[in-house]
Amino acid sequence: MARIALILTLLASPAAADVAQAVDVITPAYAALADSTADLARAAAADCAPEGLRPAFQAAWDDWARIDFLRLGPVETDGRALAMAFWPDPKGSGLRAQQAALAEGAAVASDPDRFARASVAMRGFAGLERLLYPSPLQGAEAELCLLTRATAADLARMGADIAAEWPAHAELLTHPGEGNVAYLTPTEARQALYTQLVTGLSALEKNRLGRPLGTFDKPRPDRAEAVAAGRSLRNVVQSLTGMRDLALALHSPAPQTQAAFDRALGLAARLEDPVLAGVADPQRRLKVEILQQAVNSAKVAVETEIGPALGVSAGFNAQDGD
Repeated sequence: MARIALILTLLASPAAADVAQAVDVITPAYAALADSTADLARAAAADCAPEGLRPAFQAAWDDWARIDFLRLGPVETDGRALAMAFWPDPKGSGLRAQQAALAEGAAVASDPDRFARASVAMRGFAGLERLLYPSPLQGAEAELCLLTRATAADLARMGADIAAEWPAHAELLTHPGEGNVAYLTPTEARQALYTQLVTGLSALEKNRLGRPLGTFDKPRPDRAEAVAAGRSLRNVVQSLTGMRDLALALHSPAPQTQAAFDRALGLAARLEDPVLAGVADPQRRLKVEILQQAVNSAKVAVETEIGPALGVSAGFNAQDGD
């Protein structure tokens, strides 16, 4: 019996190691998000002028974009992932909700608990973008300031809560088995993280690049993410970087995967098209299409190299229905 137990322990060791290394990538990412959103909230409390808040806003969104593909654990509690950045928003729900709040004197912004229950579409980075950059939002300066401060404080609250609650979920990931209803086996834990990676790459290809690309006859640069903040491509780069780090934590060495991510990131770095406006120009559009193909190649590399090494395949993910 002791020998069987030893064999089972040895068999489980690689699984625990790759999940533990993935957790070591995720944990500091959430800590960084908590810190940068707290900095943003403090800056907004001191002075809500848009120009002064933009650097802190950009830094915090960098931290979110690097980990926003992960839809598991505390980030899913109370719809936090959607509330952090509600996009795509094809019906303009966020703008309408904010405008309605301003029409009522921004009373919702005076109570943090009430604001936390407000529509996810008006909150988060997308909501704050409309307050800090030119947008159709109209309201008195004092009311816009109240809404700005409430949105920044809400982001900081969610960032802190996610970081605080993540270690408990990380414990479930790294200690599957008896008494763990979330992950019964090491394979389930590996599959959960692997699924985040594959569906994250699919969502990036389909949404962040596919939406502005539209079709050749009807490109839709207006559908790119975060155009007002000038960070459509920046979000692509940050997300790719975060997914690359998770992929190589799950299994390394993975030369095909590493090369595929390096190529995609290299193409993005040379694109020089911050809001992907080039999709409307045939020659510049080709570069965005090549980047999209490179993202797909990274997904294929993950599926053919990392999936088999982990003994898993992608399952359902919260982003599948986006």
